[in-house]
Amino acid sequence: MMALDAGRSASRSDQLPWLLPGLGLLVAALMLLSLGVGEAPISLVSAASSLLAGESTLETLLLLELRLPRALLGALVGASLGLSGAAMQGFLRNPLAEPGVIGVSSCAAFGAVVALYSGLSLTFPLALPLGGMGGALLSVLFLHLLAGREATTLSLILAGVAINAFAAALTSLALNLAPNPYAALEIVFWIMGSLADRTMEHVQLVAPIMLLGGLLLISGSRGLDALTLGEETAASLGIDLGRLRLKLVLGTAMMVGSAVAVSGAIGFVGLVVPHFLRPFVGQRPAQLLPASALGGAALLLAADLLVRLMPIGPELKLGVVTALIGAPCFLVLLRRLRRELPD
Repeated sequence: MMALDAGRSASRSDQLPWLLPGLGLLVAALMLLSLGVGEAPISLVSAASSLLAGESTLETLLLLELRLPRALLGALVGASLGLSGAAMQGFLRNPLAEPGVIGVSSCAAFGAVVALYSGLSLTFPLALPLGGMGGALLSVLFLHLLAGREATTLSLILAGVAINAFAAALTSLALNLAPNPYAALEIVFWIMGSLADRTMEHVQLVAPIMLLGGLLLISGSRGLDALTLGEETAASLGIDLGRLRLKLVLGTAMMVGSAVAVSGAIGFVGLVVPHFLRPFVGQRPAQLLPASALGGAALLLAADLLVRLMPIGPELKLGVVTALIGAPCFLVLLRRLRRELPD
């Protein structure tokens, strides 16, 4: 049986060289569509020609100021959520783990809510994403204080549950004490998630942090593969579990914190994408990381396109659409997993 499973894993992992280029092409195609889709239709060829000629037209302004930041952030946020979800599932060896399991998402959302509640976001436009990233960093500090330096998987999960609950309670308190209904509504709408009205300043702010966080997660791929054999076996293979834990927690905090800071809370991407792609990579966490990054980017770009193409006004929030897409997909995956388990 073990030989048969190994053969299946090997045959499936042979698809990886085709999987990554295919996902890359899908992301590129969705980004091009994202540049061309909106309330005001533009010709990408005409806009590109104007840019090359150095002309400033309405099409070039729409492309550079609205469409390009939205497309870039869609790819960056989706890749961050997908990659972080795969890393957390591999590290915790729990298929139900997702990027917010260590409390990063909730703390980042609360940091942004503080910026909205205090009015800083009105006087300083980047206060919102900066507040979100500050909240994510605080979550790492709290996680370290609660779980300790020699944290086990169980203690990390329990500490994450406590942080999530506390951050959610503080966010509810801010909503409850909002000075007027419009302030509360603004907070609620932001928490639902969106990529609308983002600028290149947002991209420049979070892209370097996401890139550094992604490098930290990718650098732990060997340790994630070793962890599939158990912590004792991984340690005997020379894996420094404390260092690996620090890499993965810090990398997840940097990527997810930055993502939440600019887009709000967007769920199910980091949970569903690794589940969907895992059978194609031979169940190996190291191979799942880059595939999940591209898959997350593709899913979020597709969801954002769906938001803009829906004949509904006002525009639906992106977090609502990802939940509507992700929840049924996850139920299908759970049903398939249940059929594969022995009675």
